[in-house]
Amino acid sequence: MQKIVIGLVGEVGSGKDTVGKYLEEKYGAKQVRFADPIKDTLSIYFDKLSRADQHWLFMAFQERFGDDILSRAIRKKIEDEENQIVVVNGLRMPPDLKFIRSFENNKILYVTASPNTRWERASKRDEKSDDSTSFENFEKIDLKPTEINVPKIGAEADFKVDNEFNLDHLLIETDKFMQNLGYQKMN
Repeated sequence: MQKIVIGLVGEVGSGKDTVGKYLEEKYGAKQVRFADPIKDTLSIYFDKLSRADQHWLFMAFQERFGDDILSRAIRKKIEDEENQIVVVNGLRMPPDLKFIRSFENNKILYVTASPNTRWERASKRDEKSDDSTSFENFEKIDLKPTEINVPKIGAEADFKVDNEFNLDHLLIETDKFMQNLGYQKMN
């Protein structure tokens, strides 16, 4: 089978990282994130990263190096990767969608949930320094320049998972997506 590039898109707290990790563990996928270059840079200076810092650095990189700065870094990772399933987690901007579609064999998976469900999940995970925020502040995240296009990109997806239910439902839907592509779980 030829290499496939799967783009994962979804709002904050929707379940993208869970799906990405599952694809790594059960399908042997290699996962890369658009945010990796940003996170790698910030982690030199900070132990716990905030969305605000990631947003600021992304905007600075974009202004200095162009809209496609993260895509250029990720393309190199994908081309160098020997794995046949590459998952690019965290599509956020229209050029990200265009980037994924530039690969001959590509699919987009949209993982979404209601703002309340996503806020509850994000506040429990305490992954980023600003995860434990009020619901009102959480809703404002969806209005940031790095988040505003997510539903538009999701509308262009090949497959959508409504992650309002439990983890089992999310994983079953992910398996359906992979089976539709002709992939089976590893033993």
